[in-house]
Amino acid sequence: MPIRWDVREHLSLGWFVVRWLLMIAPVAVLIGSSVAFFLWLLAEATQTRWAHPELVFGLPLAGIFIVWCYHSMGSTAGGGNNLVMEQIHQPGAGIPKRMMPLVLFATVITHLFGGSAGREGTAVQMGGSIAQVFSRPFRLSEEDTRILLTCGVAAGFGAVFGTPLAGAIFALEVLAVGKMRYEALIPCLMASVLGDLVCTAWGIGHTQYQIVAPELHIDAAVAHVSLVLAAKVMLASILFGLAGFLFAEITHALSGLFKKYVTRYWLRPVIGAVVVLGISFLLGTRDYLGLGVGSASGDGISIVNAFSGVGVTPWSWWWKLLLTAITLSSGFKGGEVTPLFFVGATLGAALAGVLGVPVDLLAGIGFIAVFAGATNTPLACTLMGVELFGAQYLEYFAIACFLSYLFSGHSSIYLSQQIAAPKGGVFRYRGVDTLKSARDARRFWWHRQSHDE
Repeated sequence: MPIRWDVREHLSLGWFVVRWLLMIAPVAVLIGSSVAFFLWLLAEATQTRWAHPELVFGLPLAGIFIVWCYHSMGSTAGGGNNLVMEQIHQPGAGIPKRMMPLVLFATVITHLFGGSAGREGTAVQMGGSIAQVFSRPFRLSEEDTRILLTCGVAAGFGAVFGTPLAGAIFALEVLAVGKMRYEALIPCLMASVLGDLVCTAWGIGHTQYQIVAPELHIDAAVAHVSLVLAAKVMLASILFGLAGFLFAEITHALSGLFKKYVTRYWLRPVIGAVVVLGISFLLGTRDYLGLGVGSASGDGISIVNAFSGVGVTPWSWWWKLLLTAITLSSGFKGGEVTPLFFVGATLGAALAGVLGVPVDLLAGIGFIAVFAGATNTPLACTLMGVELFGAQYLEYFAIACFLSYLFSGHSSIYLSQQIAAPKGGVFRYRGVDTLKSARDARRFWWHRQSHDE
């Protein structure tokens, strides 16, 4: 049978790659440079706060300034990551240009004065905002606008964590539960890789983590699965998924309570700051403030130290979860992902002794698994584990991320995620369009059940 080759098809595919590379290159360069500037500012803010610990007492005033800026100048920028996702689902008014500078400096101020927050949300919003600027001069169709905005998310995520492959898959996977849109796969990969390369070219480094686990005596490139260890990882992964669920639900619940009972918008961050500082004072440590990657003393509670178990208590994960939820729900700005890394790593370290698993292995697994559960991105988080820790424990990464994703239920830190395929075939969520609708439906079902009883 003769080969039937339509050369026009492959020419068209080649033009697709070239066209998107030409469009994405300037976008990724700007996003990578912006993320590099943001990470530099964030590091300076953290070092300044450690050198001048009295700055934390300015957290209430910093909160007032942040919410005033968003109230007076923010327009729709306050929608944050959910706004970016909504514009990808259905392009409309677009992402305002002011989102980028607002979220950048608001996040830096939050960290300078000790708010417990992350950095991923800032990078994603910066990426979406910069990508939106290019949609008009490129004269893109609605479908191409969706792809470009998704590329902005990929470039921002890949650059901020130094994980370009995970960044590309995250941008595709985070949009809908149970479905990925492959038409943006190549553009997102190019954007994420370029964004990370540009960020690194500015001299910005990323924290290096390592899983050694010498107790397991594994020297293969990819470890063979031990049924006993896999069972222990599965048990821990259920808890990781529940932790992701708890983080998302507490954050959303507190945000609703602040809006309902504190009618003066400027008072919400004041109350949040006082509660965060009060809890820190009662705990006798400031290690839960700020990003949490490292600690001021070097041997305090942090993500880095979780891999050796230094300073970690059985409840370290809970205090970081609670303080971050209060910080973000009261009006401060920043991401949720790095605090989720903290929650997962410290929870894994706490469980390691109970389950008889090497502490660095379970801390690393918890690091990615809680994130997978809270964002419904198990594939991206599995790949992130490989990019951060190596492929040696790939199977365990996958087991943990997939189970955590399942047991986090129909919840997420991003309520604009669409439900393409309900988890576990749960019938009640069929026909529910977004996780926000699912959350509202759960409240209705609960009230109806309580009334029936």
